[in-house]
Amino acid sequence: MSADVSLIPNVVQNGLCAGCGLCASVATPGVIQMRISSQGYLRPQQRGALSDEQTRVLADACPGAHVAHAPTQAGQPDYHPLWGPLVGVRAGHSLDPEIRRQGSSGGGISAVAAWLLETGQVDFVAQIAVSGDDPLRNDLQISNSRADILAAAGSRYAPSAPLADLRQLLERGQRFAFVGKPCDVAALRSYGRHDARVGELVVAMISFMCAGIPSLHGTHELLAKLGADRHQLKSFRYRGDGWPGMARAVQHDGQVFETDYNSSWGTVLNKHLQFRCKICPDGTGEFADIVCADAWYGKDGYPDFAERDGRSLILSRTARGESLIQAAMAAGALSADPLPVDDIARMQPYQVNRKQMVLGRVIATWLARRQAPRYRRLALLRNALNARKVEWLRNAWGTLRRAKGESPL
Repeated sequence: MSADVSLIPNVVQNGLCAGCGLCASVATPGVIQMRISSQGYLRPQQRGALSDEQTRVLADACPGAHVAHAPTQAGQPDYHPLWGPLVGVRAGHSLDPEIRRQGSSGGGISAVAAWLLETGQVDFVAQIAVSGDDPLRNDLQISNSRADILAAAGSRYAPSAPLADLRQLLERGQRFAFVGKPCDVAALRSYGRHDARVGELVVAMISFMCAGIPSLHGTHELLAKLGADRHQLKSFRYRGDGWPGMARAVQHDGQVFETDYNSSWGTVLNKHLQFRCKICPDGTGEFADIVCADAWYGKDGYPDFAERDGRSLILSRTARGESLIQAAMAAGALSADPLPVDDIARMQPYQVNRKQMVLGRVIATWLARRQAPRYRRLALLRNALNARKVEWLRNAWGTLRRAKGESPL
């Protein structure tokens, strides 16, 4: 994708925007604002021109335009073609019972974030939490305490733009940990090549495995299916308070509506993913220092979503991330045991399929005369060669139909 004045419109119009918000921070203040679109996704609204330098930075760092590992990364012994850079692979959980229960899996991310704060290694944690104004919206939260971390615990299956406030985060001049979606972290890592403050101030980039971002319309459909009135909501959580936990809506009149994870994500929310997520090469947070995910127990080759005590898959991807995990374990914040790399596929079979299919989906996007991001050094060809050919072709055909507008993006 060329670096020109039409960069942002091209990304949005081709369905490539991830909604991360980086462009709003790179642009001159006020030029770009993130707003919910009519389709229910966060999209940039541009009110002025970008400078040549701003366009150049975004052409490299916007995940709707470019996602690439540095040339020295791919091909090294620690780069796994499916799972990306790997230093350590573990399964475990927070040793704080409340964090373990409130987190989406075993509380891995929340445990590390709280430990970083309590030990003074960071001044704050930048993470997404439910909006104080609307229980269905997400806002960036500056967490300064364990209580803040707990308030933000649990998955938020709705649009979020944590990098829209990156300029303000860096201008604080304080050390912080950043928690975001894989595309958010990839964008932040790439932006660090253009702004030295990222390397100086961001102590840890933490991510999680992601299956895609549903539109707010998906949440509205879920609430309607539950019988809840979205205009009368006091609170809503997608999961957590158990593993995997229930989707739970509470109205101001005290009525409670809930359903299990498989029904909420599996039958409603995942039908509303934005197009960029369907051609995503990195659902596993390859650019992070630390990644946590559900360490699902399996049954007949499929994850078992029965309620039980939470367990996190914990990956360290950099020397910094591994050092932090080891220190958190030594301090009693985490309990974790080494895990064979091959076990990841049994815990996260969707991510295996996703990375094997993505090259076919990208090629189909090109055949539809649509633009696609430039993906580099992500082992996409190797994964495509390992894919089941009939399924690969079926995925490519489905993407071609979507990209040509024969089915909704």
